[in-house]
Amino acid sequence: MPISMVVIHYTEMEDKGFAIERLCDPEAKVSAHYLIGEQGEVVRLVPEDKRAWHAGVSYWRGHKDVNSASIGIELDHPGHKYGYREFNDAQFDALVPLVARMVKEYDIPRANVVGHSDVAPARKIDPGELFPWDRLAEYGLCLPRPKKLERGDPFDNDAAFYLALERFGYDITDGHKAVEAFQRRWRPEKINGQIDGEARAILFQLLLDRDRGHTR
Repeated sequence: MPISMVVIHYTEMEDKGFAIERLCDPEAKVSAHYLIGEQGEVVRLVPEDKRAWHAGVSYWRGHKDVNSASIGIELDHPGHKYGYREFNDAQFDALVPLVARMVKEYDIPRANVVGHSDVAPARKIDPGELFPWDRLAEYGLCLPRPKKLERGDPFDNDAAFYLALERFGYDITDGHKAVEAFQRRWRPEKINGQIDGEARAILFQLLLDRDRGHTR
């Protein structure tokens, strides 16, 4: 299957060496194409034309086997388990050209540069609410959070919201977790898994922009 996605993770480990060791251990059954250290060092672990086991059971925009259609990038970071904090600037500065090359080389839509929590909302929360998606969006490498919301409350009920959320790309099998994942990406200042007017307006705007061809 051709590459059509980039999935960003954090390692949630205390030490980069341990992360590399685990990602290279066949017994762990987890791997990624790249690991970026906190000082900006980029380590290639799996060739891009080979499948890496980074996404696990996952789904995005109709893809039920994300591993076969994506490149996985692990960011060396303690994660929520070991003291969640903002991402290092040097690490982000190394991430930008790496993603930029992938987007150009594989013609990856901005809507398909996602976090692990986007493709596995029931299981994962990385890279988390502090990952600077808006900064990445400034380079045209992922979708930005909508700044102008054209309608305040566009969906009649929660079922309509869930259908729209699935249409946008999310697995809604666990509705609460899917809403949390959506909020973590698009409204990180308030993550509660509750469908409210602001969440509905953001989702509607994302779909509206996509239908207009603004969010490929």
